[in-house]
Amino acid sequence: MNTRQLIIDTLCQEGMISGDRLAQKLGLSRSAIWKHMQRLRENGVCIEAVPGRGYRLCEDLLNAGAIQHRLPDSTRIGRTIEVVAEVRSTNSLLLERAETLEDGFVLLADKQTQGRGRLGRQWHSEPGQSLTFSVLLKPDCRPEQAVSLPLVVACSLHRSLAALIPAVRLKWPNDLLVRGAKLAGILMEMRAEPGRIQAIVVGIGMNIRQPKQGWPPDLRQPAVDIESAAGCAVSRNMLAASCLQALDEDYTAWLTQGFAPFRDYWWRFHLGSDRKVRVHDGHGYIEGIARSIDEQGGLVLHTETGIRRILAGDLELLP
Repeated sequence: MNTRQLIIDTLCQEGMISGDRLAQKLGLSRSAIWKHMQRLRENGVCIEAVPGRGYRLCEDLLNAGAIQHRLPDSTRIGRTIEVVAEVRSTNSLLLERAETLEDGFVLLADKQTQGRGRLGRQWHSEPGQSLTFSVLLKPDCRPEQAVSLPLVVACSLHRSLAALIPAVRLKWPNDLLVRGAKLAGILMEMRAEPGRIQAIVVGIGMNIRQPKQGWPPDLRQPAVDIESAAGCAVSRNMLAASCLQALDEDYTAWLTQGFAPFRDYWWRFHLGSDRKVRVHDGHGYIEGIARSIDEQGGLVLHTETGIRRILAGDLELLP
């Protein structure tokens, strides 16, 4: 790793650091640090010098070291993290590389040109505006057992965001909303053979700040960003670390206990709990009162013709 990348990594991890401490940490002179700072600025990296305090990055740059610095040593998810500036899709890339990568590998991208959500919908991802990443998992279980995993991931994200945004809610099967506007989404894709999972890739997309040009006009539903909802600036590295730590804890519990420990949490924060809803299950629309989430993550509806259990679909809240 070259000196300028080491400087960026250190600034990402430290936040604010004095020139003396930075020079000592990297084994350089103060004048060498100053020259590297000037060259980084010339190359487009925004670095602020605060009199009497030191240097800090103006931009919220994604950095693998800054994320791992905040994770416990025992973590499975995030033991290896890679950050790329641009990729067509983090999910697609991890699926292609799944055989050679370890369980818990995390890939973050500042921009995805072909990012997607559930049902093939496009996910808009612009540099510096969102937190988009994918996690590779290799659980020792049957494919049908993984149906509930996206709901577990949604619980992990909710736990990470609730302190910042108390109004954040879950929407079955795997969206996070604030007052009806979408904040984050999850896409799980699997490679499997009969009776055995080869690899699962869980893709996560979170709106961090509103795009400078505004939200795209073709969005299917209203969107909201974390900074607007929280009313404060948010570090993507800190949020990524928080999400990965929560996901590691919840994934470990899911491996041994399934979805059962998460049912009450999900139902407590679900927008549709005991409300009239309409679900499109891929074949048609089903209307009813949402009564519960079962132990496989299925939505249980009380309809005019009786109880219906739905494992996958698109949910709409009705008046």
